[in-house]
Amino acid sequence: MKVNYSVKQIAQLAGVSVRTLHLYDQVGLLKPAVRTRAGYRQYGEAELLRLQQILFYRELDIPLKAIAEILNDPNFDLTKALAGHKTALRVRRDRLSTLLKTIDKTIMNLKNKTMNNAEELYEGMPKEQAASWRREAIDKWGEDTVLRSEKALLEMDKLDLDQLKADQKDIVHQLLLLNNKAPESDEVQEQIARHYANIRSFWGVSDPTDLKAETYKGLAELYVADERYTASDGKTDMEFASFMRKGMLYFAEHNLR
Repeated sequence: MKVNYSVKQIAQLAGVSVRTLHLYDQVGLLKPAVRTRAGYRQYGEAELLRLQQILFYRELDIPLKAIAEILNDPNFDLTKALAGHKTALRVRRDRLSTLLKTIDKTIMNLKNKTMNNAEELYEGMPKEQAASWRREAIDKWGEDTVLRSEKALLEMDKLDLDQLKADQKDIVHQLLLLNNKAPESDEVQEQIARHYANIRSFWGVSDPTDLKAETYKGLAELYVADERYTASDGKTDMEFASFMRKGMLYFAEHNLR
């Protein structure tokens, strides 16, 4: 290893300023190994190791005076000190990692959570129609269910809600393609299972046992009783409504008991 380093060289190696090294010299924290006749500071291996310790302790927010006391202690053990730094820095790293994740979550929430009240869930509907649908939902499923669903959707990130809506459209599309299959077939039941999971998410249900067979069977009946459940572009597809009802009833009978 090189015996002597200039103040500029050691500053570049350690990533500190020349002014900082001058300060450490002035307060007696890090003296150069020698000074040339011209007054230039020269540092050796011992000074490099001491500077490393200083920077580790500074990273842990220990004051310069305390660092000097530690390093000047006759019982100071460099190996033990390095082990201690390693442990302390790992703890700090883990804490910072947690803070970074918290910041990312907060940023995502602020960027994507755009709904502020329940009325926004019915955006795009005439106000009277939205109110009517909400009243009907309360009559059919109960106020607790509706409020739970609204709360879950309002707390959901916009990206997650958009994905939920996209999944809903894809499920309907896949079921329309399978309309010629038997409702109890594996292909249809696979999509019905997706439909069930999607409905649970919209209703804010985390426990699969919360949305029981009778509730899902009641929803199945609405597909033939209420044309709005299968209406598209103002047209009602009763054949598809019957297909959905049969598939949902079969799923409820065989999977939700």
